[in-house]
Amino acid sequence: MQLENSNSIGLREEKTAIKKSNARWLVVAMLFFMTLINYADRSSISLAGPAMAKDLGLTPVDMGFIFSAFGWAYVIFQLPGGWLLDKFGSRVIYSLSIFFWSLFTLMTGLAGFVTGATAVVFIFAMRFLVGASEAPSFPANSRIVATWFPASERGTAAAIFNSAQYGSTVFFAPLMGWLAHTWGWHSVFTVLGLLGIAFLPLFRKIVKSPKEHAMANASELEYITAGGALVTLEEKRDQQVKSEGPKLGYLKQLLSSRMMLGTYLAQYCLNAIGFFFITWFPIYLVQEKNMSIMKAGMVAAIPAICGFLGGLIGGFSSDYLIRKGVSVSVARKIPIIGGMSLCCVMVICNYTDSESAVIAIMAMSFLGKGIGGMGWTINTDTAPKEIAGLSGSMLNTFSNASSITTPIITGYILNVTGSFHAVLWFVISHAVMVIFFYLFVVGKIQRLVLKPMA
Repeated sequence: MQLENSNSIGLREEKTAIKKSNARWLVVAMLFFMTLINYADRSSISLAGPAMAKDLGLTPVDMGFIFSAFGWAYVIFQLPGGWLLDKFGSRVIYSLSIFFWSLFTLMTGLAGFVTGATAVVFIFAMRFLVGASEAPSFPANSRIVATWFPASERGTAAAIFNSAQYGSTVFFAPLMGWLAHTWGWHSVFTVLGLLGIAFLPLFRKIVKSPKEHAMANASELEYITAGGALVTLEEKRDQQVKSEGPKLGYLKQLLSSRMMLGTYLAQYCLNAIGFFFITWFPIYLVQEKNMSIMKAGMVAAIPAICGFLGGLIGGFSSDYLIRKGVSVSVARKIPIIGGMSLCCVMVICNYTDSESAVIAIMAMSFLGKGIGGMGWTINTDTAPKEIAGLSGSMLNTFSNASSITTPIITGYILNVTGSFHAVLWFVISHAVMVIFFYLFVVGKIQRLVLKPMA
């Protein structure tokens, strides 16, 4: 009897010993939090802007130049940022990215010491440097997820960090508004800059490669490796790729792949939809639906919440389908096509004057955009391991190109028609194109294998 009890205890101890850890979820939680700060820093200028303009005597033209600074730098530095990720690894470059974007955000508050043209140049420079510093962040997120997560969990992991772009409005907009109102516009940049720097040591403690992470046991490593995680991608001893760096000639292979090019073009369209909500949606509510500015500001938060939830739903449902035996291609495309179809309901707003109906329709549309916004998940499934960072940067370059074109085209449409009716058709045309690209261009979703280069 005593021997039997000893054997039972031994079996229980063995099961406990081999129970896999969950360090990967702690890693993606840190990515989510840093992306919250990332988006708060990039949007800080919009909340601090009105008081800043009044205090420094800046004109609308001045503010237009300042608002554009981040976007230009963010696009220009995508490919250099991806090259650095592949050469030096995600942890090193991401850490530097966090430090410098936080530092330049902090320094923006110093603009209070100058006025006029000098203030415009200084703030433009700081915002440009914030954009350049943040350029590697999303490709690094994608690269780290590919390192840590098996295929059956990548959709959820990517959805978690990607949903932070919506969650940042919910979490940080009230704080930034309170800071600007209570302590002045300088305090917005000061607090956000210090927050990023303060959390950098915690980021470096938590975000490491799987085999170097103290909280990841052998069972977890075996589990994620068997599921297709690129566990050696970030190892310091993996010098072959890092020593030579990714060759820019590989870009031709990325762009000549129908799968990759289709994904990039779809991401352009996805971001165009999102950028409409970020820039023109409040103006639409005021000008087209005659809401007050205060009410429009409150209503604009509802799509952000729905987009946040939609992103999680898309990732969870896609991974659930994979666990049920559905192929990666089908499991990824079902939420994308379904989400983009739901996104198209926004055009119904052209045919109703009910404020409640407009809010509900736009909320459903942005929910659909969140569900279908799986470009970063696709990148973790398809990016060649040699240039995972560069592939993510290419995706982000296509994506953020629409942040330049969408507001310009929207402005021309409004100037010609004087109404948002055609604008809504323009926006949903992007959702239709996402469906087209994934159905007829992308094809089978699988990791791209690069051809050797001389």
